[in-house]
Amino acid sequence: MTNTKINLPTEHCETCPAFTQLEQMGIKIGDFERVVALAGNPNTGKSTLFNALTGLKQHTGNWPGKTVTRAEGGYQFNNVKYKLVDLPGTYSLLSASQDEEVARDFILFGQPSCTIVVTDATALERNLNLVMQVMEITDKVVVAVNLMDEARRKGIEVDTRSLSRDLGVPAIPITARSGHGVATLLSTVAEVIEGKISVKPMRVEGTPEFQMAVNELVPMIESMAPGIPNARWLAIRLLDGDARVQKAITSGELSEIVSRQYREDVQFSKKMSVEGRQ
Repeated sequence: MTNTKINLPTEHCETCPAFTQLEQMGIKIGDFERVVALAGNPNTGKSTLFNALTGLKQHTGNWPGKTVTRAEGGYQFNNVKYKLVDLPGTYSLLSASQDEEVARDFILFGQPSCTIVVTDATALERNLNLVMQVMEITDKVVVAVNLMDEARRKGIEVDTRSLSRDLGVPAIPITARSGHGVATLLSTVAEVIEGKISVKPMRVEGTPEFQMAVNELVPMIESMAPGIPNARWLAIRLLDGDARVQKAITSGELSEIVSRQYREDVQFSKKMSVEGRQ
């Protein structure tokens, strides 16, 4: 079976499937050319970075059908306009809470142009669990190693070059509150999106038996939901006993989510509208 990869448009395009799916998630694209997701554990300085990049160009609201707050804004870099979506702070994407479900679904189905995962340089090991989970879903990842000033004060050294090599994606040292390293972060995000920086995220291979099970499940999932962005990640979740993913597949919910990305007959107004939203 041939997989269909849905790319975000390089310019505002209301008929593009990815644009449609983002609208259904409540994200108003407007005149922005790229969509960047901002993920991270709580207390990593994610909101500080978001505020520094977007300034007063922000919008807050709830995710469709959820009580989880959504913040989105915009910034411009090298004459390209970026929509920045601040995902709920979470330690995991395993969908044990609404926050985790929202973050996971946006990265998986919204297919942002790039996902920045903000980490705390003083507690990096604890943050890498989320980094690894995001890298299981998407290749387009940049790790922002924040609070580098705090790390230096505590005598902690973070070798971001080695971290980049080991993870297979760029890891950029920053101090969001002072702006140090932020310009490098933005240029790196742009180059990852444009393919100028090659990424090869490290992914857990598991035992031969595990890999065999994943390889058997992937074509089954793809046949049930053609065009699914990352069947491998869903296969891993099934093997981990994720009841939410199992229900989405068996009930046909997953197939419906994917099929909506290809429907050209769904029309949206200029307002931030969501199909079926109350």
